[in-house]
Amino acid sequence: MTRRAVITGLGTVNSLCSDVAGLWAGLCAGRSGIGNIELFDTTAFKVHFGGDVKDFKPDAVLDPRTARRLDRFAQFAMAASLSAVKDSGLEFSKEDPYRCGVIIGSGIGGLGEFEEQHGRMMQGGPGKISPFVIPKMIANAAAGNVSIQFGACGPCTSISTACSSAANAIGDALRAIQHDRADVVITGGSEAGVTPMGLGGFASARALSLRNDDPQGASRPFDKDRDGFVLSEGAGILIVEELEHARRRGATIYAELLGEGSTADAHHITAPHPSGAGAAMAMRVAMRDAKISPEDVQYVNAHGTSTQLGDAAETNAIKQVFGDHAYKLAVSSTKSMLGHTLGASGGIELIACVLSIRHGVIHPTINYQTPDPACDLDYVPNTARETPVRRAISNSFGFGGHNCCLVVGAL
Repeated sequence: MTRRAVITGLGTVNSLCSDVAGLWAGLCAGRSGIGNIELFDTTAFKVHFGGDVKDFKPDAVLDPRTARRLDRFAQFAMAASLSAVKDSGLEFSKEDPYRCGVIIGSGIGGLGEFEEQHGRMMQGGPGKISPFVIPKMIANAAAGNVSIQFGACGPCTSISTACSSAANAIGDALRAIQHDRADVVITGGSEAGVTPMGLGGFASARALSLRNDDPQGASRPFDKDRDGFVLSEGAGILIVEELEHARRRGATIYAELLGEGSTADAHHITAPHPSGAGAAMAMRVAMRDAKISPEDVQYVNAHGTSTQLGDAAETNAIKQVFGDHAYKLAVSSTKSMLGHTLGASGGIELIACVLSIRHGVIHPTINYQTPDPACDLDYVPNTARETPVRRAISNSFGFGGHNCCLVVGAL
C-alpha cells in the first residue's frame, strides 16, 4: 500500500506578511505587498518597484553569526523553516534523524552574494573576495543549512527549475514519503532575486510590468491590460509528513498532498508553448497520480504571472484539461498580490491552497478590471469568495519550459 503524505506545518517570508496567519488575512482582504524597492537605488532602472521584504530582520530569528554566513535567500529559507517546524509541533530530538529530510528549491540561489563579491573583486582584486562567497551563493545553501539547523540527516537536496523549483521540491518530498525514504520532509522554496542584476536582467528581457506610477496595480493576471510580472522575493516552506507518523504524535493536519505531475514544453527557453500543451499534461499527470477526476477539483491556484503569453497559455491548458468543468472552477492568482517570487512561488501558493481547504475561502485575483477574450474563466475577481474546497491544484511553470502541478485535498 502506498504511504500517504500530509501537510502539518506552514511557514513563509514574503512582501505582504511574513507570518502565515497575516499572509492569509492579507490575501483574503485583497491587499498588495508591492511597492517601491528599498533594497537598493533603482533610479537608473526601467522598473522601480517590486515585492521586496521590507521588514525582514534575520537577527530576530537567527543568531547573528549564522545570519552573516547566509545569503538573503537562505536566511528566508531558515526563517520560514523555523516557523513551519514550530507550527508542526515536531521535536527533532525525538525523531530518527535519518528519517527526516530537507528538499528546498531555488531558481537562482545567492545572486545577491555573487553581485556583492564580484563588486569587491572588481574594486580591490581577488584578495577582497570573502571566503564565504561559495557556501553563501550555491543554490543548495538553503537545504544544507536547514538540515544542519534541525539535524535532519535523511534525503537532502535542492531543486532548481526556475519558477517551478518549489513545486518540484514538494513533489520530490511527496515521493520520499511515498517510497519510504523519509517520514518527515521540510520542503518548499526560497528566493531573493530582487537585486540590481535580477531587476535589470528581467527588465532587459521585457518580462516586467512598467507601471511605475501604480506599483500595487501592476500585477494584474488575466486582465486584458497586463504588461508583465512584478519581481518579488520570499520563501514558502511546508512540513510534509507520513500520515500515520503525523497521527501518532497528534499533529494538526492541514491537508493531504495527493499528487504531482511534471512535464517540459520543449519549446522555448523563456516563452510558454502557446497551446499550453505541456502545462495541460502536467495537470493531467498530477490528477492521475492523485487518483481524482477533473470534476473533483474546485479550485486552481494559477501560475498567473500577469504576462500576455503566460496567462493565455495557462487558460488554454485549463480548458483542455477540464473541458466544460473549467467554467465551474474558481481560478485565482496569488501573484496578483505578492508578485512573482520565482523559485519560491510554488511553496507560497501551495500554502494558499492548503488554507483555502482549511477555511473554505478562495482568495481573489486583484487588479482584474478589463476582461480579456483570451482569458475567459472565473478568476475570482477582486473579492475573496467563501466556498467549500475539497480538492485544489497549484500550477507552477518556469523558464526552460518546466511545468509542475501539485494536488492537495482535505483528509
